[in-house]
Amino acid sequence: MTQQAEMSSIDASPIRNISDTALWVAVYRARETERADALFRDPFARRLAGERGEAIAKSMQFSERNAWSYVSRTLRVDQIVTARVNEGADMVINLAAGLDARPYRMELPPSLQWVEVDLPAVIDYKEEILREEKPCCSLQRIRLDLSNIAARRKLFHELSAYAKKLVVITEGLLIYLTREEVLALGSDLAAQANFADWVVELVSPGLLKMLNKNLAAVQQAGSSFKFAPSEGPRFFTACGWKPVEVYSLLKTPAIRKRLPRIGRLAALLPALNGRQGNRIWGAICRVTRI
Repeated sequence: MTQQAEMSSIDASPIRNISDTALWVAVYRARETERADALFRDPFARRLAGERGEAIAKSMQFSERNAWSYVSRTLRVDQIVTARVNEGADMVINLAAGLDARPYRMELPPSLQWVEVDLPAVIDYKEEILREEKPCCSLQRIRLDLSNIAARRKLFHELSAYAKKLVVITEGLLIYLTREEVLALGSDLAAQANFADWVVELVSPGLLKMLNKNLAAVQQAGSSFKFAPSEGPRFFTACGWKPVEVYSLLKTPAIRKRLPRIGRLAALLPALNGRQGNRIWGAICRVTRI
């Protein structure tokens, strides 16, 4: 069986391993793209998700009811990346890139260097699906397990030498790591002088509990949601970064039409970007080196 067939096949288990989550979230990008009033367009998402991605999504009823959060996340990361590139960023590094297609679908300068890092099977599958497509900028893919600390430090050091102002994306990654693992990764990134910005996803302890309760299939596949620092965005100061932009997923203005009624009411409440406690809260943040 080819790797493409293996990732796309449908069986009784909704999620077999952490890599399957890439198929799952690609479905929400595909569905948003197919709307007449789409907030972004990802014409590659449907192919990348495949039948297995759709089957996984349909089995995850909690996420089906809250698909707006994945749309909001994608939109906010798009906006931050666009702004940083317009401000002179010359390289974007997407760690645990999954099936993200930003180098193909966004308006990016040809001179921009885009680097995707992920496990070999994920990259092999993605390259097979997109083999006839051409990215808008310079694109490099690196097969690497980010838990290999020595290898990732070597990679970060090498990439830092090829650019002057780098942006790092960890969309959908940190939540699967422990607090100590995030601190270590953040410190490794901060050690590189040319790593200017880091785009991170953050959830509150309250939301973490809700996710672990309602997305049991992820735990059954051997992964669980772990990272939800009680101090909120200020957590990153401990590893050399300071928060400069914090965007609540619920309060992303363009997402209003995607929210259920209770969500629209909650979006009217004042923004609280510090400690969240048991509050149900998720955000995309941009942090910069201290």
